[in-house]
This record gives sequence, structure tokens and C-alpha cells, in this order.
Amino acid sequence: MERESMEYDVVIVGGGPAGLAAAIRLKQLCMENEADFSVCVLEKGSEVGAHILSGAVFEPRALTELIPDWKEKGAPLNTPCEQDKFMMLTEKGSISAPNFILPPVLHNKGNYIVSLGNVTRWLGEQAEELGVEVYPGFAAAEVLYHEDGSVKGVATGDMGIGKDGEPKAHHEAGMELHAKYTFFAEGARGSLTKELTEKFNLRDGVGPQKYGIGIKELWEIDPAKHKPGYVQHTFGWPMDSKTYGGSFLYHLEDNQVAVGFVMGLDYKNPYLSPFEEFQRYKSHPVIRQTFEGGKRISYGARALTAGGFQSVPHLVFPGGLLVGCAAGFMNVPKIKGSNNAMKTGMMAAEAAFAALQGGSEGHDTLDAYTTAYENSWVYKDLKSVRNAKPAFGWGLIAGVLMTGIQGWLGGLLPFTLKHKKADNEYLEPAAKHTPIDYPKPDGEITFDRLSSVFISNTNHEEDQPSHLTLGSDSVPIEINLAEYDAPEQRFCPAGVYEIIAEDDGSNPQLQINAQNCVHCKTCDIKDPTQNINWVVPEGGGGPNYPNM
Repeated sequence: MERESMEYDVVIVGGGPAGLAAAIRLKQLCMENEADFSVCVLEKGSEVGAHILSGAVFEPRALTELIPDWKEKGAPLNTPCEQDKFMMLTEKGSISAPNFILPPVLHNKGNYIVSLGNVTRWLGEQAEELGVEVYPGFAAAEVLYHEDGSVKGVATGDMGIGKDGEPKAHHEAGMELHAKYTFFAEGARGSLTKELTEKFNLRDGVGPQKYGIGIKELWEIDPAKHKPGYVQHTFGWPMDSKTYGGSFLYHLEDNQVAVGFVMGLDYKNPYLSPFEEFQRYKSHPVIRQTFEGGKRISYGARALTAGGFQSVPHLVFPGGLLVGCAAGFMNVPKIKGSNNAMKTGMMAAEAAFAALQGGSEGHDTLDAYTTAYENSWVYKDLKSVRNAKPAFGWGLIAGVLMTGIQGWLGGLLPFTLKHKKADNEYLEPAAKHTPIDYPKPDGEITFDRLSSVFISNTNHEEDQPSHLTLGSDSVPIEINLAEYDAPEQRFCPAGVYEIIAEDDGSNPQLQINAQNCVHCKTCDIKDPTQNINWVVPEGGGGPNYPNM
């Protein structure tokens, strides 16, 4: 079937904070200058905010620049941060750091504990009020190019294709969306961003991107234990001294607590399971008491960009650009990226608006966006903490010390440490490690993967091609299983990958339960030979996170 097409001035792929901030800023500039440029946002989730998952302690600087009267407009920033606590966990106890020794980067006064999903939903409403066309449930599956190689736009995926690749009775061809400029705001490890990075050599002269996996639960706890505005971070146990990881625990409104664990995906031990480490963390005596008598109400997981300053790629290419976590603007010590993501979306919008006002047809590169970034507070923010993440390569204590030193000195350190290699290249053969005996879940504080996925409200049309594709069908057994004991069974937080075999253990096969996928992208990042490729499923598929 021939695809229909629609024409816009700007198409934005991804309805997260960066994409929506860009859309809002474009329409604000139109109003301020009596211009009328068309803006479209494509969101693969069933609704805006459905796939958004973050801690989240939210810095409102970019939001205040974008919408100064956000309080009056009802932005869901309801819980100001009131108390910070930073602890090192040992197996049975904890050591608290006095707040006066914590560098300013680790203090949260002036920030808010939020559901980033709800903030994103509110931003979507603001965008639509300004005339932005927002299309949830439509996944951008293909980049379109002009004959000169510049980006022409994107095409959404076909609907109604069966597992056999054949159209079903209700098949609908995807739609082409053409634009003078296309913004890619897909978040960490976006599938189209991967293609663009390779095509336009966006990592030339730039360090490899680094990632972490963030696994989160939302709990309703005993009101007697609830402390609205309380912000707690830990490092140490259950991680060993050579593995990067830490926790967050945030008290929101309505007796709710967001708890999560972030682990760097450059770990070496193929037997490590980020999901199981998170469950183990909750069993710690200091942590467990918060949840006793409470109820877990939601679960999710998402990869996050952790390379920081050294890993920001070239941002522009003919006809398009990268904004937000698609490029990787997270401040690692803060564990915060939304503020910077929104600001980059705003700067990109300003660059595109100026070009459109000048009559551009969009085959050019918006170099003004790169210049704006390099002169922005986002650039300064990332540069000031640039050595924290690579220092953890020397071990936990060295990384914590560097974070503290750099936090007090800001960007004054006269050197920049480099990231050595991509995360998948760190995984070592199973023969070098001992299997980890994780405790069984108790069903009260700790849980298994399948019950967790159930409360993420994840759903995919079962009769569709798998969106988890393999470069080679033989690699999972001949390499991953043989050399690494099939680590995809453990690094996936949703039970997507299973090795099944005969009763006697013969004829092992990889089974992919794609319907469980929560779109975290960890498999795409950590697979040792990069044989797994995550692509978008039918639009609307995936998790539906409430209040995450």
C-alpha cells in the first residue's frame, strides 16, 4: 500500500520533556513574532507520558524559563524537596554523610519530587493549547531522506502486520511526515538516533556513550512513615567496590514513595542481574522498614545516558538534530537529566525558528543550535561534573571522592578523564566469575520479574513481528550462552529473554517474550556482540506507567 504523507515545518520524534519543550518554544516564538509554522509531535506510547519513567527530583530552571507562570497553570510540581540524606550502605548497616560536607551539586533545595510522567502529560496539554499537533500511539519507524542525503522526515510503522510479516485484515500503511527540520527526542538509545549517528558520523572525535539502567517502583506506604519532601540516596551495598550503582528513595505526596536503583551498564560480571540487585537492596534493614506494611503499586525500568560531557555527540546534521537524552545531557552525580533535556529542546526550537523565519527549506544544518548549547548553562553544568563518571572506573571510593572534589571545585579541574569503551565491551566470560545466588522474593518487599511487569501495564499486540530483532540467530547460543552463560536472561528487567532446552539440557534455544518488553533498551546496549537490535513495535505498545 502506498503511504500517504503530511507536510510540516517541524516534526518532533518523541513526546518527552525535551520534545514537548521544543514544540512549546516553537509555538511561543510564532506567537511573539506573528508567524505560523506547523509543528507535529509523534509519541510511540499510547498517551503522552505513558513511557516516561524517572526518579524524579526535578529542577525547575528550564520550566521556569519556558513557562514562567507554571504554578498558576497547574503544573504538577506539588512536593518541594525538604531534606537530603546521603548514605553508604554496608551489608547490615549504614553510614550517613553530614549534609555540610556534601557539595552543592548533591543538595536539592529548590527542587521538587514529581512524577515525570505527569509533568510530561501536563506539558503535552500546554503544547496542544498552543496549536501543536500531538499524535500519541504513532511510532516513528523509519528516517526519510532527500536525494541530497539530508533528512526529509520520518515514517510511522505499519499497523496490522502479523508475526509472519504479512498484512492482516485491518492492515494500515504507515504515514510519512515530511518536515523542513526533524527533531529526534527519542530518549536514551533511540532506534532512529542509532541510525542517524552512524549515517552522519555523529560520534567522530567524541567518547562512547555510557549508560545505566534505572529500575523503579512506586509504593504507597504507612502514613506514619511518610515524610513528604524527603530525598535519600545511597551507594555501596549491594554493589561491590568495582561496580557502579546506587539507589534513590523519594517521598512524594499522598503517602507515596518512589524507590529505585541505578546501575552502570559497564559492569563485568555476566551473572549480575540489575533487577535482582534492586530487590536485594530493598531487603536491607535500613531500607526495608520504609516498605513494611505498604503496597507496591507500579514498576518500570529505563536505560539512561550517563556519559555526560565527553559523550555528547555532534548535535546537528542536514535537516535535523538531536535533543534531550537522545544526545545525552544527564548530570550523572545529580542523577538528573530532564532540566537539561528541556533546555536543549528550547535552544533547538530557537535555532529552527530563526532559520524558518529566514526562509530556509531545511536541507541545511542548524549550527546555531550547537553554538547555543556551547554557550549555555547546560554545557557548563555538564562540564563541571565531567570527571565523576569516568573516575568510577578506578573503583567506588575513587569515584565518590572525585564526585565530591569536583562538586566543590566545579569546572576548575584542569583535566578531563575519558571513557575508554562502550558498555557491552566490558562484559567478561562467565568462566572468570562465580554465579550469584540471589534470594527468592518474599512477595511482600521483594518480587519476581513477571509480577513486576504485570503492574507496569505493559501490553503489545501478540500477533506482530518481534521488535527485538537478531542480527544472527546463531549468536545467542554459540556465543552468548557458550561464553557468557546467556546474560540477556539477567540484564533484562522484564523476563523477555529465556533459554529453553530439552529435559536433558540438550538443544538450547533462545526464546524472546517480546510482549513483556518495557522498552528499557538495556538489551540493545549490553548485548556483548551487539546482536540484539531494538526497533519500535506497533504504536501504542509497551508500558502504560501511571504516576511514574
